[in-house]
Amino acid sequence: MHALTTALLGFLLITGAGTADASSLPGINGPEYTVGMTAYNATPAQTDEDPETTASGAFSDPNIIAARSQDLASELPFGTVIAIEAATSSPSCGYDRVGQLIGLRVIADTMNARMHNKVDILMPQEEKLPSGKTGNPALILGLCKDVIIKVIGRVDVATIPATQSGLVAALNAPEKLASAK
Repeated sequence: MHALTTALLGFLLITGAGTADASSLPGINGPEYTVGMTAYNATPAQTDEDPETTASGAFSDPNIIAARSQDLASELPFGTVIAIEAATSSPSCGYDRVGQLIGLRVIADTMNARMHNKVDILMPQEEKLPSGKTGNPALILGLCKDVIIKVIGRVDVATIPATQSGLVAALNAPEKLASAK
C-alpha cells in the first residue's frame, strides 16, 4: 500500500476521525497557496437554482467539496485535492472550532466573480460540533485570512469519492501523487 494511504488510513483508524488532517500527510511536495477561506452551504441562496450540483457537475457533498475563486482556476482546476496546512483563528475566523470537519477537499465548484484569492469550503447546514452543541459550521468558520493550502493530488470530478477515506484511496495511485508535485 502506498505510504500516503497507509499513514492517512492509520490516522483515521487510530483517531476515529471522519476527516483527514494535513499533518498526517508526509512526503507530499505539492504547491502551497496563501488564500482567504470561507464556507458555504448547498442552498439556492448561497449557490444557484441547483444547489445539489457544483460548477464542475459533481454532487455537492459537504464532506468533500470546496470551491475556489475564479482567479485561481489555473492553479486549482476542478479535481485538485487540497489540504489546509495552516489557519489561524481570529475574531472573524472560527477555524479552531470547526477545522476538524474540513479534512481533505476536492475543488469542484467556483465562487462568484467578485471573489479573489479565496477557497470556500462546502459544509453541512447543521452538524454536531466538538463543543457538543449543534450549529452551522459554515457560519462558525466565518472569514479566515492568510490560510495556507497545499495541493496534494488530483481526482476525476466524475468519480469524486463520498468519504475522506475514499478520497485517500483515490489518491493511492502514484500518478495521482506525482501530478501534485
